Amino acid sequence: MITVLVADDQAMIRAGLAALIAAQPDLQVVGEAADGLEAVVAARDLRPDVVLMDVRMPNLDGLEATRRITGAGGDSKVLILTTFDIDDYVYAALRGGASGFLLKDAPSADLITAVRVIAAGEALLAPSVTRRLIEEFAARQPIDQREALRLNALTPRELDVLRLVASGLANAEIAGELTIAEETVKSHVGRIFTKLGLRDRAQAVVLAYESGLVVAGNPSSGARRGSRLRS
Repeated sequence: MITVLVADDQAMIRAGLAALIAAQPDLQVVGEAADGLEAVVAARDLRPDVVLMDVRMPNLDGLEATRRITGAGGDSKVLILTTFDIDDYVYAALRGGASGFLLKDAPSADLITAVRVIAAGEALLAPSVTRRLIEEFAARQPIDQREALRLNALTPRELDVLRLVASGLANAEIAGELTIAEETVKSHVGRIFTKLGLRDRAQAVVLAYESGLVVAGNPSSGARRGSRLRS
């Protein structure tokens, strides 16, 4: 059973989301929050698997609430709900630990799938959309040298895997690209997360772009750029 906390300042939206989730046999709503402060407290007390987080809320916005929830050391993953697909707040939330985002007008089936995907930690939600958002904002700033230095902890093969993760590929697709077993890819991904202190693929994509491992508009440059960073 996947437990879910719904955080939105509009009562009707909270009720609609809660009803949709409760109708699924494998999902359970364990709480609701009307603002960011309530979301942080509820996440701490209820320890849900997934928090559906609105971006703009009173008292404490979804960005800071996400940072506090993911920074508390628990296992709760945050799925950002937003009206706009290109939004400074959404990018900052991804950098702050959110596992992905979804537009509020997305079909109900997409929301249910998103909750399951985020809870399982299998893949970044809507990689093409999320990657576009990350590229949009990563391209505005210089390479973060501190993030680049973190990549020195990775082997050349792990850099290849991280580049492909940042390209939105699932483990099976990465296995085909590198001609290795899917279980081997899973092992590489696990070691990458451990070495770099990452929670999930969303953080991996942000790091890949901000470190310069992957260049906005040219994801295929990753492995070569990474090799130069190690020299």
